[in-house]
Amino acid sequence: MSFLNSLSGRVLLALLLGLGLGAFIQLSAADLPWLVSTADAVGGIWLGGLQMTVIPLVLALLVVGVAAVSDALSAGRLTARAIGWFVGLLVVTITITLIAYPLILSLWPVDAASAAALIVGSTGADAPPPPQPIEFGVWLRSLAPTNPVTAAAENAILPLVIFALFFAFAITRLAEAQRTLLVSFFDAVADAMIVIVNWVLKVAPIGVFALALTLGLRGGLGSTGALLHYVILVSSGCILVALAAYPLATIFGRVPLGQFARAVAPAQVVAFSTQSSLGTLPVMVERAVDYLHIPERVAGLVLPLAVAIFRMTSPVANLGVVFFICHVSGIQPSVGQLIAAGVVAFAVSISSVGLPGQVSFFVSISPICLAMGAPIELLPLLLAVEVIPDIFRTVGNVSADLAVTAILNRGEQAIAPDDA
Repeated sequence: MSFLNSLSGRVLLALLLGLGLGAFIQLSAADLPWLVSTADAVGGIWLGGLQMTVIPLVLALLVVGVAAVSDALSAGRLTARAIGWFVGLLVVTITITLIAYPLILSLWPVDAASAAALIVGSTGADAPPPPQPIEFGVWLRSLAPTNPVTAAAENAILPLVIFALFFAFAITRLAEAQRTLLVSFFDAVADAMIVIVNWVLKVAPIGVFALALTLGLRGGLGSTGALLHYVILVSSGCILVALAAYPLATIFGRVPLGQFARAVAPAQVVAFSTQSSLGTLPVMVERAVDYLHIPERVAGLVLPLAVAIFRMTSPVANLGVVFFICHVSGIQPSVGQLIAAGVVAFAVSISSVGLPGQVSFFVSISPICLAMGAPIELLPLLLAVEVIPDIFRTVGNVSADLAVTAILNRGEQAIAPDDA
């Protein structure tokens, strides 16, 4: 019963009820066009409530996130090395992800009928509009927006992200009083947007029920195979991140495989049950100190920093969601769009850490959808089944955090004799 009392449980129940009711009405051959239009309108209003916060929230979070990283870099050598490892691992992970997901989906495609039912039920269109080819030179010139306000209005997310990053780094160069004022302003903007998103999410069961009802009325139960495919696809990516933590700790941290496995297992269990990296932090510190023999000063600095600004599964899962949407929509992203998706995935993975799960889902994935030209109408339905991939997101993050801590501890041991 506790699961059904949570937002994730209510949203998942709303999806099942809406999809089942819609499929039953469709099978009964009842002609209810007013019901389709009403459910579509209700779901569209709810989705619009989420969309209106994406641009200001991403802008504000990037400014605050860059300021936080800048502060951390000035805190000492160990912190700078930690951020270097975080950035390096994210870049490598994103590069592999951009190559792996298209390959996986080409070898293991979503059932065509199920994909069509999902698209028809979600958008009402028989097929997505054909993608418009973009000349690479034109795309390259668009990265420097002549008018950031126009870029925001047109949902040109990558030029907006690039402007936001330049603006954020410029703020870090200002005098302390000006810097504090601007960072506090954007922090307040982000908090205000999160309040709005939380208001919208309070009625998420209604919005998801309406969208699922529309899906069932238009496509019956044909889309369930595609949703199951999505869960397996994204969960598998997060599981691979968790598994990658073991060779990372063994090869770069010089920790015996069995020792690391025994140390990380209890933290993974807590992560699995709480779906919260922050909630798992005390266990991670305890396992790092007592079982990996990492000094408390190292574990006490690196692990909270990792929880604050580093989630290794974030780009893997977020890009997986968008690649799935592109796949079922028949969209073939260009090289430019793939580069844009990678840059945006990196930016939002740093800036949106610490947000509630449902808020983070929309804030992290919507900009990547805009960068790759993917329709965001599918996101509410995928949110309803996100509870399963979210478990493995957290398990992967916790595993990676402990692996990086072990790597940094070995570096500190190597540096200490030189200093002496």
